[in-house]
Amino acid sequence: MELSSGSGSVLRGRPGPCSGPGSGSVSGVWVGVWVDVWVGGPGQWSGSVVRVGVQVSVRVGDRVGDRVGVRVGDRVGVRVSVRVGPVGVRVGVRAGVRLGVRAGSGSVSGPRVTPPCYSSRVAMLTCLRVANLAIIDHLEVELGPGLNVVTGETGAGKSILITALQLVLGAKGRPELVRTGADEAEVEALFELGDDAAVRERLLEAGLEAGDELVIRRVLQAEGRSRAYVNGRLTTNAQLAALASGLADISSQHQHHSLVDPRTHLDYLDAFAQLLGERARIAEAHGALAKVAAELDELVARFRERADREDLLRFQVEEIDALGLRAGELDDLAEERERLRHAERLARVAGGAEDALYAQDEALSEALGRIAAEVRDAAEIDSRLAPFADRLDEALVVLEDTAKELGAYAREVNLDPERLAEVEDRVDRLQRLQRKYGGDLESILEHRARAADELEGLERHEERLAEAEKRRAAALETAASVARALSASRKKASSKLGERISTELESLGMGGAQIVVDLAPLEAKGGLEVDGARLSQTGIDRAEFLIAPNKGEPARPLAKVASGGELSRAMLAIKRVLAGLGPAGTYVFDEVDTGVGGAVAEVIGRKLHDVAAHHQVICITHLAQIAAYGQTHFRVSKRVVDDRTRSEITRIDDAERLEEIARMVGGVKITQRTRAAAAELLELARR
Repeated sequence: MELSSGSGSVLRGRPGPCSGPGSGSVSGVWVGVWVDVWVGGPGQWSGSVVRVGVQVSVRVGDRVGDRVGVRVGDRVGVRVSVRVGPVGVRVGVRAGVRLGVRAGSGSVSGPRVTPPCYSSRVAMLTCLRVANLAIIDHLEVELGPGLNVVTGETGAGKSILITALQLVLGAKGRPELVRTGADEAEVEALFELGDDAAVRERLLEAGLEAGDELVIRRVLQAEGRSRAYVNGRLTTNAQLAALASGLADISSQHQHHSLVDPRTHLDYLDAFAQLLGERARIAEAHGALAKVAAELDELVARFRERADREDLLRFQVEEIDALGLRAGELDDLAEERERLRHAERLARVAGGAEDALYAQDEALSEALGRIAAEVRDAAEIDSRLAPFADRLDEALVVLEDTAKELGAYAREVNLDPERLAEVEDRVDRLQRLQRKYGGDLESILEHRARAADELEGLERHEERLAEAEKRRAAALETAASVARALSASRKKASSKLGERISTELESLGMGGAQIVVDLAPLEAKGGLEVDGARLSQTGIDRAEFLIAPNKGEPARPLAKVASGGELSRAMLAIKRVLAGLGPAGTYVFDEVDTGVGGAVAEVIGRKLHDVAAHHQVICITHLAQIAAYGQTHFRVSKRVVDDRTRSEITRIDDAERLEEIARMVGGVKITQRTRAAAAELLELARR
């Protein structure tokens, strides 16, 4: 039985490579004590000797769900075990003591070390669903963290998984990919974002929700059209490719290799040399310099246009001042113009109203006065009429006052054609000014204020220009100093990085291959320069990884390496050296085992396992030595149903895995010998 302790989190409840039973990710040192007692004949074991072994393990944090078991059999043995907890994966650092008493073999002791835990700072592919794609009718694959291996016979459809993943990453869809007889094919991928800030930022910039999960869905129609959806929202294929950038890096026929894109190589070099602090400083210095340089360029451009600009601004200020504008004036003038245009009518109406109400014989005020007097007299008889009499008296007063005011208004109306002409001319000039400058009079006055301020600034332009030139020189000196220091550090690190990657290639069976990190100045294209090189926010350098696959051959860009197997192994070497630094959360290898076998295959498996400590890895392989290192194993098979070939993928358990690796070792016929070899490979991979 295995005991574990630690703290952390389990991604969506799925046990990861650093998860204990029901616990989160574990960090620290693992201590294990093993006691193996073997009973057998003296000397070397043989198939004729029966041995019985009892293994008891007590560990703190190592592998999820170890076993208490009894093994009976010959040298390889038949293992009967009871597993406690889910299938686990070795992670972390383990220090232990192994004590053994074994007839004819002696004892073994010593520490064992395993890779550090998988990091959640990058996104991880957790589920891939495919329908009606090529020979796949329908399948759903739930992937785990760490190393996922995919095996199966040639032609079973393993590489279709790569095609499916390329589609959700934005690759161009082809109608011939749609399964014969189906109207459309569909691929859907679920990524858990973890702490991947870069992907979240791209989603937010695109106006999409950036939660814990990202769902990408791609639909290909048999007629040739395709649709893409990101978190349920329809998007273009170009937008999908931009959003999915960095989610996965596929090493298969030069597809989706972030590491063959020279634009990423400088980032890798700086990460390897631990120059991220210097990168931040050059970005800050470049930003300050760019701001000052832009201000200077604007001042220089203004200086060249200063004379014409001064004349224009002075004319505008004088033109506006000459009219003596005031806010709301146009409304007042419009009202006055209407009074002047209809002065005769206004005087006639007001004078007539005065006559009818008060001035003429039998006017309304006279009639109202008589009525008021009669009601007042009647109120002497019935007091209830008194209020009405009061109201009539009040109405008479209001009527007479109104009549007098109307008369005064009629006598004040100005029948002045000259004033009318002046008002109409003023309105016309103001409206022309509005059409010229736009907006209302208030906007024109604001424009006048801005023009006056700019005019004042132009008059002291030479002084401001000299000050800006001094600021630019100081900022350039600061940026140049930082850029030169950063460039020198990169030159020291570039050869070391090339040597480290070349050493990895040698262990991968490419002993003659050499990686050269080509560091050169950025080509000057005008703008900001330092020592003849263009200054950017990353400094004055460009970097590119070049590879010479064989001795005597010139180093060429990674993208031009002809062999897919060589490219995949070069990718693995680089990722092994830069473990934990790559931008992609998921690494996919399809041809990494091309042309290799034996010891080299075992080394490749071990290095894939090491890379999987920092990134999720999916490896399609034909070699048992590589498959044995898988932490999650899938088998792809095909069968004929109703005269149609159908590809299927299954996640296999330990027993099935032993059979699959035995098949990969020995071919169609599986024997006790091939099972023994498979068991040995699995045991070696677990060490």
